[in-house]
Amino acid sequence: MPEKAKRRRGDRIDGRRLRTLDPYHQIPAYIMVKKNDACNYFSDSIEVTEIDRYLRKLRTEGGMPGLGMLHLMTAAYLRMAAKYPGVNRFVAGQRVFARDNTAELVMTVKSDLKIDAPETSIKVPFDVSDTIFDVYARINERVERVKNNEATNTDTVAAVFAKIPRLFLKFAIFALTVLDYFGKMPKFVLDGSPFHGSVIITDLGSIGLPPIYHHIYNFGNLPLFIAMGAKRKAFEIQKDGTTAERKYIDVAMVIDERVVDGFYFSQVYRYFRAILKNPEMLENPPVEVIRDVD
Repeated sequence: MPEKAKRRRGDRIDGRRLRTLDPYHQIPAYIMVKKNDACNYFSDSIEVTEIDRYLRKLRTEGGMPGLGMLHLMTAAYLRMAAKYPGVNRFVAGQRVFARDNTAELVMTVKSDLKIDAPETSIKVPFDVSDTIFDVYARINERVERVKNNEATNTDTVAAVFAKIPRLFLKFAIFALTVLDYFGKMPKFVLDGSPFHGSVIITDLGSIGLPPIYHHIYNFGNLPLFIAMGAKRKAFEIQKDGTTAERKYIDVAMVIDERVVDGFYFSQVYRYFRAILKNPEMLENPPVEVIRDVD
């Protein structure tokens, strides 16, 4: 594990400023000031027949009830961030920052699958060397808190701001945006903000829906939104002429292109596909964690 870098002037609570990026990668943040100017949309279909068997085996033999694609995708993201730290960068105040060996998953949780059930967002902190077992334990622990009606940091922050009269609230949000630009956002707001983190992952397949291209928010610093759809079956002709049933899930991603270029992301995604072909690798920490540039 690389040593944690010492904080320097210009760094933020939630990230280390990257000072050695070449000019070509520094200028886009000034041209594409808002994230909705810099969104790239990507989709793919992932064959999950063997992954389904693997998850089923861990659920039954590994004592991990409820283990699903959300846990696997999160563990795969962490493994990508360990090898390709650029995917875990973010842009704030027209500057690019690295989270180094930490990552934060943001996800929406309902206490019950009913229309009128309360909904909240949770943030789950990870180390990029965490295994699928760590991911399973941390996500489930946070979800159980919500199901037990425990208030999250997001609920607490939202409750505070909801009491402010609307004109003052509008000014308060503007003030927070300015503070965020200069890296001075109060820590209690950062801890509760669902708009600050490494990635949002949503499993729409859990409610029987296909994935959507969900926007990434101008407010905050989230650079990546991943949506997964419901599993679907396909019958494919094999080389020997026989027909085999395969399972797929469709995935849609929205990416802030200011964090890395297209070639870098292509290498990240190629590695992501390799992880999904060999999910057993997620049971052990990565051999090496790559530190982002200075």
